[in-house]
Amino acid sequence: MEVESTQSLPRSNNELHRSKRLTKISLVILNFIIMVIGSTGSPLILRLYFLKGGKRIWLSSWLQTGGWPLILIPLFVSYMKSRDKKLPLMSPSLFISCAFIGILTGLDDWLYAYGISYLPVSTSSILISTQLAFTALFALLLVRQRFTPYSVNAVVLLVIGAAMLGINSSGDKPEGESKEKYYLGFFMTIGAAVLYGLVLPLVELSQMKYEKVRVPVCYTLVLEMQLVMGFFGTAFSTVGMIVNKDFTAIHREARDFELGEARYYIVLVGSAIMYQCFFVGTVGAIFYGSALLAGVIMTVLIPVTEVLAVVFFSEPFSTGKGVALALSLWGFVSYFYGEIKGKNSRETVNGTS
Repeated sequence: MEVESTQSLPRSNNELHRSKRLTKISLVILNFIIMVIGSTGSPLILRLYFLKGGKRIWLSSWLQTGGWPLILIPLFVSYMKSRDKKLPLMSPSLFISCAFIGILTGLDDWLYAYGISYLPVSTSSILISTQLAFTALFALLLVRQRFTPYSVNAVVLLVIGAAMLGINSSGDKPEGESKEKYYLGFFMTIGAAVLYGLVLPLVELSQMKYEKVRVPVCYTLVLEMQLVMGFFGTAFSTVGMIVNKDFTAIHREARDFELGEARYYIVLVGSAIMYQCFFVGTVGAIFYGSALLAGVIMTVLIPVTEVLAVVFFSEPFSTGKGVALALSLWGFVSYFYGEIKGKNSRETVNGTS
């Protein structure tokens, strides 16, 4: 009997380890699916709002974080399953950090909404892909993410791709739109890419600081972080809506919406849901990998958004835009190859030491 009990202990430990591994893999897959849905669907539905008569920049900015109460559902389930008696898990310092990041996110949402109101989805998506370059830079400064020749190559290619869009913009400008508004949208979108390139490493830095003084970050804490960031991002946009009198204009805008009043509200709700998928997926990608990984996933999903924009909105796809897209994908492949090569080298060193 004694022998059986001692042998069952390693077996039970192995089963526990296998169960935890399967749970982690399932969460990674679920997180990736959520991020794919949010990353590809959110710019399309927001552009639809502007194409069919929507004009409220602050409202569209508010929608990008306004769905934060939806996070309460998975967070409640996570609390029910948690064995930790000290809930919520968030520390006061992490709460302050997330509040600050949330305000930055609100500002970023406004810049992005302003940009996409004047730009085709295919153009804004390629411009937003430059956030990978800024994420790499800020990750180097804030979390000491190391640069490799491959990541430097990726940064250069993405910057060249964005520059090409600016040079070859004459055939891409939507009909009836002035060149001034087009370029304003262009630089607003670049500004959004820069700011979001800062936000991603700040989220990673907040998680790293929490782990140093507390316990390892878990997915429940990730949901808490997104809840706080979403709340403060929405609060920032709410102030803008009040000043701009957007709340009083919603009913009038719904009445004049080209798709009808009912579909107007469906577009608003759908936009809020899509963007929550995007933000939860992004924070989850940082949790399971790094800020750069989140940036890379967003970049690799650009071709999907490009194709969907051409299919649903009949957007022109010029040669210059195709070259810019190719450069963006080349930059992604370069970065990803460098990461794989670096990981294999580290494993070889660890194996021989």
